[in-house]
Amino acid sequence: MHFSTRILLLASAFAFTVPALADNATPVKIGVILPMTGPSASTGREIDAAIKLYMAQKGDKAGGRKIEIVLKDDTGVADITKRLAQELVVNDKVSVIAGFGLTPLALAAAPIATQAKVPEVVMAAGTATITEASPYIVRTSFTLPQNTVPIADWALKNGVKKVVTLVSDYGPGIDAEKAFSERIKAGGGQVLDNLRAPLRNPEFAPFLQKAKDLKPDALFLFVPSGFGAQLMKQVAERDFAKEGVKVIGTGDVTDDEQLQGMGDAVLGMVTSMDYSVAHKSPENKAFVEAFMKANPAMRPNFMAVGGYDGMALIYGALEKTKGDTDGAKLVDAMKGMSWVSPRGPISIDPETRDIVQNVYIRKVEKVDGQLYNVEFETMPNVKDPVKAAKKAK
Repeated sequence: MHFSTRILLLASAFAFTVPALADNATPVKIGVILPMTGPSASTGREIDAAIKLYMAQKGDKAGGRKIEIVLKDDTGVADITKRLAQELVVNDKVSVIAGFGLTPLALAAAPIATQAKVPEVVMAAGTATITEASPYIVRTSFTLPQNTVPIADWALKNGVKKVVTLVSDYGPGIDAEKAFSERIKAGGGQVLDNLRAPLRNPEFAPFLQKAKDLKPDALFLFVPSGFGAQLMKQVAERDFAKEGVKVIGTGDVTDDEQLQGMGDAVLGMVTSMDYSVAHKSPENKAFVEAFMKANPAMRPNFMAVGGYDGMALIYGALEKTKGDTDGAKLVDAMKGMSWVSPRGPISIDPETRDIVQNVYIRKVEKVDGQLYNVEFETMPNVKDPVKAAKKAK
């Protein structure tokens, strides 16, 4: 079949299979697309567990409608994400698509969300521009610049003048590199080099050796969730502290799920992030206890909280629309929503559809014999700085 013919058929399928309204007896289906296998499988497991926990706690109804989850594994491959999104909308008739463990996966689904007028709730991916890819995208995770600028500010306040950055070579990594470097330069610091490791099959050793040879005051790191253990093992082998080099980064590197297995080499590492399993609040205490009771072999991480809050967003929007699944109405209902999450107070910026949240500066410490990211400073109500800068121009 000719490609253009397939597109026309797909458009027709969207027109006939995505009803604006459905009676309250019809379940609301949420299509969840996650990397349940492959290099980013830890992200999929965390979000899937959080979705199940949310529904176990809150029930399977919202806005008077029964909620059904249709989970699909994209293995972390964007072409598969796109195909699954199409199938979920056309065949399964979902009212919302959600999940998206990496930026390319979220972007692959964006045209489908737009064509079908179906909300796309991004629970994980962190490139700043994702919400600009479709008016139907709403994010409950974070943006990399949002989590990166605070650690740059902390570095400048703590005597760091010369830095090297090492990031994974894809959208969020480039976001982190740019945000960190620009902030350091604006504060009078010097960026000696920007190093990028391939996302697939990364080998960090040559980049780490180059960074060490440059003798910076600090080495800034970013890798996506699930890659931190491999990176930090190689960092530890080079003993940067002995050379007087601070190793800092975003909290993706010291992912709570993997942190315990990284060993004492990460003790003292300072990172910035929107969530730590050690966050002190009644909401987080209850969340962590419930999560670990349901998943004894897992610690919740920032991905789990993104999934948990993604469900809170969808449930809240359905309550506001009284079960109406019209995509535009659901997105409008999501704009401006605010609540207290396990990570702290959060809201959805009505202009950008991105999350506004606290960002915490944390240090890896040993508590009761286990490693935790212990928060010691809070940056309240942080918006994505990229979009804030665009608005200011």
